[in-house]
Amino acid sequence: MTAPSAVDLLIADLRGAPPGLSPADPATRSRWRHLLSGLPAIEAMAAVAQADPMPNRHWAADMLHEWLISPGNGGVGSAAIWFNLGVELAARGDPGAAATAYTNALLLQPTLWQATINLAGIREAAGDAETALATINAALQDDEARTKLLNQQGRLLEKQSRLDEAEATYYRSLLTKPDQHYVVQHWAFVRQNMCAWPLFGPAIPGLTVEQLRDQCGGLATLALADNVAEQRRTVQSWLDRRPVPVTHPLAPATGYAHRRLRVGYMSSDFCRHAMTFLVAELLERHDRDRFEIYGYCSSPDDGSDMRARVLAALDHCRLVRDKDHETVAQQIRADEIDILIDLNGLTVGERLDVLRWKPAPVQMTYLGFIGPIPIPELDYILTDEYAVPPSIADQYWPRPLYLPGVYQANDGRPVLVADISRADEGLPQDRFVFCCFCGSYKISEAMFALWMRILARTRDSVLWLLEDNRWVVGNLRAQAVRHGVDPDRLIFSPRAMPDRYRARMTLADLFLDTTPYNAGTVASDALRAGLPILTLSRETFASRMAGALLRAMDLPELITTSDDDYVDRAVALHDTPGLYQSIRDRTTPQRWQATLGDTQTFTRGFEATLERAAIRAD
Repeated sequence: MTAPSAVDLLIADLRGAPPGLSPADPATRSRWRHLLSGLPAIEAMAAVAQADPMPNRHWAADMLHEWLISPGNGGVGSAAIWFNLGVELAARGDPGAAATAYTNALLLQPTLWQATINLAGIREAAGDAETALATINAALQDDEARTKLLNQQGRLLEKQSRLDEAEATYYRSLLTKPDQHYVVQHWAFVRQNMCAWPLFGPAIPGLTVEQLRDQCGGLATLALADNVAEQRRTVQSWLDRRPVPVTHPLAPATGYAHRRLRVGYMSSDFCRHAMTFLVAELLERHDRDRFEIYGYCSSPDDGSDMRARVLAALDHCRLVRDKDHETVAQQIRADEIDILIDLNGLTVGERLDVLRWKPAPVQMTYLGFIGPIPIPELDYILTDEYAVPPSIADQYWPRPLYLPGVYQANDGRPVLVADISRADEGLPQDRFVFCCFCGSYKISEAMFALWMRILARTRDSVLWLLEDNRWVVGNLRAQAVRHGVDPDRLIFSPRAMPDRYRARMTLADLFLDTTPYNAGTVASDALRAGLPILTLSRETFASRMAGALLRAMDLPELITTSDDDYVDRAVALHDTPGLYQSIRDRTTPQRWQATLGDTQTFTRGFEATLERAAIRAD
């Protein structure tokens, strides 16, 4: 029989490591020193790789360290050993020692970009983004490494809101390697947020405008595409490039036999977030005689009153931010959830891979992403018959499940409103104030052109916008000049706390909605404050959100369906005081409270819809 090799013996030690976090004992270390002395680095790394999964990462790190100090070792393989040591040290929760290992690897092999990426990640996680950027900037790169480092650099710059630098960095990466869908997605979204037009103006050799559009992410495409087919194609393309987890259905297809229907809400936004402002009272008002409410929260703890409120509204709260997708899915299955409602969709923090395990017999998406999500494990998208007309329901996946009345939940509780005046906000007292408080990424070049047509025909008006970033101000003022409009007629204000933000709605005369991605929560806030909102409905759910709210408040005069109608209606409301006043008289906080703000009635209709969709065992 052939005697076991040094690698075999090392693997046996790692696989036999006792549980817990105890390092190898002195006798084992002595044997390792003997086995590792003169052993090629690649064989030492193979031993660690073949022993995975290991119950104790300390042992793997100790073995690699022993290789480094064993007689006869060093030279060309040392950089890789230092890198792998860094990986093991990071895995066992020692980022400081891991950073030292990565630094040593780079001293020996400056082109080892993987070590640069990991070292920058450690420094970013420690809150030192500047040092993380400096680490990347100092790296030596070939083309492959260069794009990876540029991408990491771009992501860090984007996170720091240094959007012009992020955009230029992503673009440099794409010039080196155009076929990077993830980078295209970030590059385009940064340009959307800057209102840098034309959006795909800087050419990328090898990619057409159509190909670039198809590689944009889900949120970006809602603001780009005004037909369902294009949205679905773009989302499907994004999903096709995403690794598909190996899963199997966890929930029984025949459902459960619970007396109370168990409803689970899954979100990364249970904090001070627009979605949470909408659903808080819905969660509070669920009928506990018929429903048991669970929450699967992967949100950051922002310490806000809204986070405290929404978590208190849950019967059972599972904090799963640090749990992997399978663990979360197994928790949902263990809780025997009847209906799982995903509140993220494709937005930041999404947990689509949890849904792929089918941990609940019925799974729905709601509010977070109002577009197609073509994965087979999703059964329904909750909507209403205006937002997704039945005539085009077959174009959507998941299938539309219609709520009675309006799709959007709202919080009808009284809210604080600051006491401010036009003068406080730098607004003229004697001018008609058009406004739009949507995020800048929703403002398209075509949308802005319609606004400029409106301003050109209403000489005594101004347009009040959010100063989302400094590039928006410069770019939109320059666009106004191009359209022959005085740029001083554009007034910008920074984002504000909720009480001041709501008060601003009372100072304007008419809210000009964006399309193909309407205002959602913001539209409801405007109507609640008594501010009329003029919307432009197209084909997609995203372009019909505000129209659904206006329909619920019986304000059809504020819904338009063509560019010319939108412009003409805005001008008519400006030019015809009697018409404007008749609309204003019906756009009141009291009317909002009796319709959109009637959360009790909304909740009963929502619950009836869930009960119809539930699968119950006999």
